[in-house]
Amino acid sequence: MKNVQKRFIVIPVLLLCGILIATQCIVKVPTGHTGVIVTFGKVENRTLDSGMHFKAPWQSIIKMDNRIQKQTVDLSAFSKDIQEVNMVYTVNYQISKNEAMTIYSTIGKEYYSTVISPSVMEAVKTVSAKYTAEELITDRTKLAVGIEEELEKALSRYNILLVSTSIEDIDFTDAFTDAVEAKQVAQQNKLRAETEAETKIIEANAQAEVRRIEADAEAYVNETTSQSLTDRILQKMYYEKWNGVLPEIVSDGSMILSPNRE
Repeated sequence: MKNVQKRFIVIPVLLLCGILIATQCIVKVPTGHTGVIVTFGKVENRTLDSGMHFKAPWQSIIKMDNRIQKQTVDLSAFSKDIQEVNMVYTVNYQISKNEAMTIYSTIGKEYYSTVISPSVMEAVKTVSAKYTAEELITDRTKLAVGIEEELEKALSRYNILLVSTSIEDIDFTDAFTDAVEAKQVAQQNKLRAETEAETKIIEANAQAEVRRIEADAEAYVNETTSQSLTDRILQKMYYEKWNGVLPEIVSDGSMILSPNRE
């Protein structure tokens, strides 16, 4: 009877121990994560993909997020001409799956605050200082490309991939913004005045050309008409306009006769 009682006690205990051991030896790595294996505090040079895995009870699995992550930050920098630049900057990044164990052993899980955020601030300050404030306004694309190239080089040293970046907004002090607007208005007014002056010159030249063409045409007509009026044509024109009445005096050059005298 005692053996039966012991059996009823031992079996549940063994099952419970087995369950506990199984839970300690089975680990699930979520989708979009990489498992970093730590054995007795040492990071192993291999990783686990997402899914169910067996591990030794003395091992721990650190789950590193390898999905594309996004951060938007407010930054402040200075231009080449010492104008303050306020920027809203977005960065999309992703850790290298194959180097997840290196990232964890050298940086840890807080890699954004440890290396990404400082790298973003440094890239923005470095590139902004290469251009004047006016250049930053007129050529925002060049600024964005420069920051992205600088940031990509910085993060690659930490096995972090830069997926994409964007300048959401860029702003300057009110005084500088007002000065830029006033300059743009002055340039527009100057351009408008120059355009109007050029238009008037073009119109005047066109009118002069029209008058010249008309004068040339009239001269050509007169010259052509003059050349075409031969004696025969003039005589014909005279007969066409004669009313049939003879003149009162007819002369042959030596004497004058009147046709009405007998």
